Amino acid sequence: MPRHLANLLLLSAGAIWGAGFVAQSTAMDHIGPFLFIGLRFLVAAVVLAPFAWLESRKAEHPVSAVHLRGFALIGLALFLGMALQQVGLTITTVTNSGFLTGLYVVFVPFITLLVLRQPPHPVIWPAVLMTFAGIWMLAGGSLADLNNGDFLTIGCAVLWALQVILVGRFVGPSGRPLTLSFVQFSLAGALGLGFGLTLEGFNLASVIATLPEILFAGVIATGLAFTLQVIGQRYTTAPQAAIFLSTESLFAALFGALVLGEQIPALGYAGGMLIFLAILLAELGPILRPRPVS
Repeated sequence: MPRHLANLLLLSAGAIWGAGFVAQSTAMDHIGPFLFIGLRFLVAAVVLAPFAWLESRKAEHPVSAVHLRGFALIGLALFLGMALQQVGLTITTVTNSGFLTGLYVVFVPFITLLVLRQPPHPVIWPAVLMTFAGIWMLAGGSLADLNNGDFLTIGCAVLWALQVILVGRFVGPSGRPLTLSFVQFSLAGALGLGFGLTLEGFNLASVIATLPEILFAGVIATGLAFTLQVIGQRYTTAPQAAIFLSTESLFAALFGALVLGEQIPALGYAGGMLIFLAILLAELGPILRPRPVS
């Protein structure tokens, strides 16, 4: 797959995740955060199961135990990140959550460099700074008055960074993007249901009232978007992928304003433009200025 098409898939995933913030927020008018996580990922796993089965049927070799352990580790990072984000949304706004979740665009290249010893293309660093500045402007240019929900969401951003890095590490060598997605969804769903049924209980009427949000989050924001992420990351680097995926902050603010009536400050529009320029830099920079051959 050409890199520009892979980046388009990642951009699409970011847009879908941005819309998903609204569903995540309104769902908790009726059910708890862990039960919502469990149900959305259960739906996603069921939807993806036949496609993962077909992928396995066509594969020349069975997936290795090493790769399965990696897929499970991705699922654990996904669950923990989603749990922090979902609980955080009970305290903070959709716009703030989208902004702070987008901080993983900063964490990914640093973790990749410090832990994996893989320096990103030089153009990624200014693109990361531009993206961070754009997200900060989108939030109104202020980090004051952070509440507990905001701090939980910052923790989510660290785990999102780990999830992005782990996907990049395992999806290419395994050649099994759909199996990876199915495993991570199944594990996150099982953990979410376990915690949800234990801590929050189960009320059928409340679940039925939340069914539109569960189906949107499960089929579209999870099953489709995370699979687009996994497929796209086969053909690009984790730091570059993080920049494209971070557009969820922009779309979260947009959908929060359109659906929930949250306000986008005037500075936010300039921030959105800066994010767009960062995307162009991340896309065109490696083409116009190839990495020197050592």
